[in-house]
Amino acid sequence: MRRLVWIFLVLSLLWAGYWGAATWSLRAGIAAWLDMRQSEGWQAEADLETTGFPATIAVGLTDLALADPDTGLAIAAARVDLSARTIWPADVTVALPDTPIIVATPQGRGALEMQDGVLALDTYPGTTLALAQLGWTGAAWSINGPAGALIEAASLTLTFTHAGGMAYDLHAAAPRFAPGAALRTQLRIPAAWPAVFDVAEAQGRIAFDRPWDRRALDDRRPQPVRIDIDRAEARWGDLRLRLAAALDVDARGVPTGTVNLRADNWPVMLDLAQTAGLLDSRTRPQAEAVLTRLASLGGRPDSLDVQLNFAAGLVAVGFIPVGPAPRLVLR
Repeated sequence: MRRLVWIFLVLSLLWAGYWGAATWSLRAGIAAWLDMRQSEGWQAEADLETTGFPATIAVGLTDLALADPDTGLAIAAARVDLSARTIWPADVTVALPDTPIIVATPQGRGALEMQDGVLALDTYPGTTLALAQLGWTGAAWSINGPAGALIEAASLTLTFTHAGGMAYDLHAAAPRFAPGAALRTQLRIPAAWPAVFDVAEAQGRIAFDRPWDRRALDDRRPQPVRIDIDRAEARWGDLRLRLAAALDVDARGVPTGTVNLRADNWPVMLDLAQTAGLLDSRTRPQAEAVLTRLASLGGRPDSLDVQLNFAAGLVAVGFIPVGPAPRLVLR
């Protein structure tokens, strides 16, 4: 019996030592990252505290403030909690606060409020820490501006999952997505228009030129080489938008392929755009004439069903160029 007690005490001491070393490593890594950002001219501040013994390695960051002078992006949060299982510290969970997360850009300032917001990073065993899945889930959330809510939804699901090789599946869903009261006022959306979207979700697959692993932070970001969007759909009242895409992307970020877009009841979209002041009454006749012509090609005057062709750095509808193709490059 005494021998078992000694074995238990030794194992407990070893586990406590391992937990202490792992916790110190995580805390030191966060502190080093903050110091590195400060040396680059950032504001990078947070008070660190460790908890979680014995099953979890946890570091809390209180009064977190990050600001990048080059991009003008700044983020502030009352508290963010990072945790990982002691047995495999490379799988990290980030719990966001229920209090507002302030985000400022050169274009303006806003706040994200989310209940039970969690970011979860799962990696494969190994020194490269290759990504298995990255997910962001949360309950009711909103993005608020100075005048109130801009957008909101009942929940959020974003997942980025390794699908084999260098391909990753992407899924996004925001049930009961809605423009907030401030945005409805700003865009002058009629009061009779539905409060929430019936559907707001997307799914697809993206292949990159290299895996997402620790080198994505230490070296350069993996760049997309193939984008397949199986379905991206938004339904709001009588309006319905659907998109599917199949694009190859070269080393310069220039896409080649097709994007299929369908918009049901597109005249109502023009009505909303004109009411909101996004479409001038003088240019509406020209826009309506072009869209009417495109809709007639599909046989349904109230449904726009077009294929955008990407080739040689241009976007075209059929054989008619409409502008330069965007560069798809991750910085």
